[in-house]
Amino acid sequence: MKLRVLRISTDTPPPYSDNQASKPVTSQTTAGVGTHTLTNLVGNVMKTVHTDVAIIGAGSAGLSAYRAAKAEGAAALLIEGGAYGTTCARVGCMPSKLLIAAAEAAHDAARTAPFGVHVDGAIRIDGRAVMQRLKSERDRFVGFVVDGVEAMPADDRLVGHARFIDDGLLQVGEHTLVHAKRVVIATGSAPDMPEMFATLGDRAIVNDDVFAWSDLPKSVAVVGAGVIGLELGQALSRLGVRVSVLGARGHVGPLTDPAIRDYAHHVFADEFHFEPRAEVLAATRDGDTVHLRYRSAAGEQVEDAFDYVLVATGRKPNLTGLALNNTSLELDRRGMPVYDARTLQAGRHPVFIAGDANGVLPLLHEAADEGRSAGRSAARFPDIEPLVRRAPLAIAFTDPGIAMVGARHADLAAGSFVAGEVSFEDQGRSRVMLRNRGLMHVYVDRASRRFVGAEWIGPDAEHIAHLLAWALQMNLTVDAMLAMPFYHPVIEEGLRTALRDAVRQLPVEALENRVHPALTKHVDAQVVAA
Repeated sequence: MKLRVLRISTDTPPPYSDNQASKPVTSQTTAGVGTHTLTNLVGNVMKTVHTDVAIIGAGSAGLSAYRAAKAEGAAALLIEGGAYGTTCARVGCMPSKLLIAAAEAAHDAARTAPFGVHVDGAIRIDGRAVMQRLKSERDRFVGFVVDGVEAMPADDRLVGHARFIDDGLLQVGEHTLVHAKRVVIATGSAPDMPEMFATLGDRAIVNDDVFAWSDLPKSVAVVGAGVIGLELGQALSRLGVRVSVLGARGHVGPLTDPAIRDYAHHVFADEFHFEPRAEVLAATRDGDTVHLRYRSAAGEQVEDAFDYVLVATGRKPNLTGLALNNTSLELDRRGMPVYDARTLQAGRHPVFIAGDANGVLPLLHEAADEGRSAGRSAARFPDIEPLVRRAPLAIAFTDPGIAMVGARHADLAAGSFVAGEVSFEDQGRSRVMLRNRGLMHVYVDRASRRFVGAEWIGPDAEHIAHLLAWALQMNLTVDAMLAMPFYHPVIEEGLRTALRDAVRQLPVEALENRVHPALTKHVDAQVVAA
């Protein structure tokens, strides 16, 4: 609904505008200095709220920003345009892991024979029961988030879509005008839908839509071989859905190490149809069937039909509805505010961008950290502290799992590092459990002997990834890492093999120079042998 307004000068200037040019929507003064009202076309007066910090978005970043601002003693207002519940809980991390859990159960049930355990009769997958459990548990997780939000003071919460009217001036829905001294934008992100698939209607879906199914379909084409595409593609395949995963430019999840990427390609291609270098040429709909035509890596044109096309080509920040052009913020060609990645501050304005909304690291723990930093800086403004990043960590919950820690192979300078390798195919504990598929590279700086990163696919990748992230954040050398205990028989012994392989490629140094002083007394012949 458009607004009919009148501009009259006020005693309180906008809080941070460098350019006070006329904006599309303005306000008029009523009783009280700096108090504004706004009327809509039907003449209803809009409520006015003043706050120190307005947080747009009640997701992981927004909730952290709110708590941080309140902890600093600031008045904070949390604005949410949709239903409460984070992306992670509602359509991301948790429902996808519930689908994967069902897929793992089905897969494991079909793999008992090599252990001498035989299941009589066919394994039956009840798609409705799978989705019913997923939704029930998903709703439980969402409920915890909603309970937390609703426990906040009612005056600190506002429901409605927020848009900027001017610097420091927000309109929320058709009911409230918010004057904020500082603003945190934490609006999250949404799946991208290329125009090619827009004509398919409800047969072109994104990951959010999968978790609304009441039953499993018979066939799905997954376009995109990133983390989401691989996780959902493999899970659906293991639940009896015919799946084709079509990637582009050879991407396999987030991997950049050519050897690890090629290994992962073959592992997944052995389980379901996987084309990492496909080019989708056309997508048409005939009733409830989607016809897809694509070019394979070999140059052949392939046509196939599916119930759905699951588009997993990436996500984009939710910024289009904010009317950022009504502010004096500098915007780039994508319409994104130009901001400092260290402080999350947009230019010199008291505006901070946190979580998926800034398009940098769409991970829950990063969103929470960014929200906390943005909320604290907004409350303390102009006293701003740069965000201290944790060690880079990425995990794909495939089987085998994919993980990356620290520097990517693609970002390392040739000759500056050595790559220690281990194959999990003959790794003891992995083979015992028939989970012996995987290849790992750990990267160690030649000059400092410091561990700088790793990429791999293998069993229990999510757990080993945490060990390596902690080691990286502590700036450990490969020698200090080898001085740590490794129990037997465990999958982590594979990590030790990779670390030893890296040491063999490094110059020999005196032992006292290779190990952190605090660990020297624990070094034994095992480390010397490395």
